[in-house]
Amino acid sequence: MAADTATDVFEEHRPVLTGVAYRMLGRVADAEDVVQETWLRWSADERGDVLEPRGYLVRITTRLAIDRLRHVRSRREAYVGPWLPEPIATDFGPTVPDTAEQAVLADSVSLAVLVVLETLSPLERAVFVLREAFGFPYGEIATTLDRTEAAVRQLAGRARKHVEERKPRYDVDPAECRDLTERFLSAAAGGDLEVLLSLLAPDVRLVGDSGGKAKAPLRVLQSADKVGRFLVAVAQQPIQEMEFRFVELNGAPALLVLSAGQPDSVFQLEVLDGQIQCVYVIRNPDKLGSLASA
Repeated sequence: MAADTATDVFEEHRPVLTGVAYRMLGRVADAEDVVQETWLRWSADERGDVLEPRGYLVRITTRLAIDRLRHVRSRREAYVGPWLPEPIATDFGPTVPDTAEQAVLADSVSLAVLVVLETLSPLERAVFVLREAFGFPYGEIATTLDRTEAAVRQLAGRARKHVEERKPRYDVDPAECRDLTERFLSAAAGGDLEVLLSLLAPDVRLVGDSGGKAKAPLRVLQSADKVGRFLVAVAQQPIQEMEFRFVELNGAPALLVLSAGQPDSVFQLEVLDGQIQCVYVIRNPDKLGSLASA
């Protein structure tokens, strides 16, 4: 296979490889490292007998992601405060024209689902991502993981049950989420605790991820009163040249806060029945760099 053809084939499948790696690892830099290593192996291999490049490349990417996931989990045990996935801008665009398929991809990359995927074993996570997000056949997943098809089906069933039991319910109507996010911003920024409380579910949670590198709660806050008072207090803190921007992150509307043109924090809401069920706040600067141009 000529070098230019090898590059073209790899670039054609890069979005899928990146999608698999990110859903496996929850961090852009780790996903990019895995995809780069896949490219190095692809460019160095003799590929004359590769009949299905997509399956071949996904196999390499998945195995590398499993190895890296086992390594990074030991680092996360020492993480300061709650750990959340790194947010990514999502625009499935014309490559995924079917709205049902868009919904599946958006759900599989949502912060809520990625948090649940953290509780799966690396093999369960790989099976779930390949099957539920990308629709790979069980036989192909079995080849990828060097397992029997029966074993893969068992892993898939266990992973699916685990995710469904732990995944919070939320509305996926972008317009409603955007409207509630705008009202949330207005109430918090204006210090209007009464209005803010009316938007929050009684048992609302706030999960803040700072990695110890910015101000954020080191424990999950729960109850409308605690979350509301915290948000109003935070909104009163001065931020240099503060700017708000509405963006789509992880398949859902989000609020990006900038300070002097640089990402300062991300707020994303889980919404159900017109109320905010959970507020995700990401302030770790290591997880915001990719949003500078969002």
